[in-house]
Amino acid sequence: MLKGLHRQGHRALFFERDVDYYAAHRDLPAPDFCELILYSDWTTVAPAAQRAIADSDVAIVTSYCPDGLAACRLVLDNPGPLHVFYDLDTPVTLAALASDGLAVASGAQYLTPELIPEFDLYLSFTGGPILRTLQACWGARRTAPLYGCVDPEVHAPVADPPASLRCSLGYLGTYAADRQPGLERLLLEPARRRPAERFLVVGSLYPPDVRWPPNVAARPHLDPDQHPAFYSANRLTLSVSRQAMREWGYTPSGRLFEAASCGTPVLTDAFPGVEEFFEPGKEILVADETLQAEMALDVCDSELARIAAAARERALAHHTGDCRARQLVDACESAAC
Repeated sequence: MLKGLHRQGHRALFFERDVDYYAAHRDLPAPDFCELILYSDWTTVAPAAQRAIADSDVAIVTSYCPDGLAACRLVLDNPGPLHVFYDLDTPVTLAALASDGLAVASGAQYLTPELIPEFDLYLSFTGGPILRTLQACWGARRTAPLYGCVDPEVHAPVADPPASLRCSLGYLGTYAADRQPGLERLLLEPARRRPAERFLVVGSLYPPDVRWPPNVAARPHLDPDQHPAFYSANRLTLSVSRQAMREWGYTPSGRLFEAASCGTPVLTDAFPGVEEFFEPGKEILVADETLQAEMALDVCDSELARIAAAARERALAHHTGDCRARQLVDACESAAC
């Protein structure tokens, strides 16, 4: 999206705390489409952030920001720009606010209920009914969805991906306890029933007691620049939603757009609103039970290729960073009126 903003003539400064677990696998090391400011301590970077805010038309704070509360206050206390909060985790955020009155991620506090009405615009990675809830129950002045997206220059078909990544069904995702039952139903159990086929799971933090079937290869990490090869090597790619996202719906994983852009057919668990992004049966396959996953695996190669081509066309037309950049600008202009 930052690249899209740049192409459309906008200038962006992106502040990111420099933490070890991102530094080792940074996917935005030296962008030429925005100014990236890495910092180790908020107090040292706050003056620079203050100057940047004063010189901006729009100032955005995201969810899970390590210095979220301080960043919110710095933005909101500056009357110049449009004040925007971008929640990439809205169902999780609202659940935390309802139970504890504070949204926290990895020890970082990033939002309180009192801050929500102060923002001019609340952007949400989740659309649908949750946008009305933000206004009716939490006092958000104006809301708009801003979903995930894909950069087609990064996620494109790879003609000859490594043999080590080839599989009938692949899954790329970090372990989450509430996602594991879906992975069990839609990948691990089908693998047990199809011992002659190869399956692949890439992701970290899986506990040692996960029982991987012999025909499931598990890898803890794959560098971001290898993700297109991963998708291209999958006969079918699986997407599994977090429980809160399944309950609210309208939260498409970025993996859907990435795989589609790589020309790979996607099997997703069912969630409300999936048809807003890809048409089930024509652009994406949907399953909630093992039998449905097996039916997807039984789809012939020519039909999977047709589904993949239709999904790629949809992704490139409606789900790119350029598209989201235009939507962001439109939402900000509407909120500023």
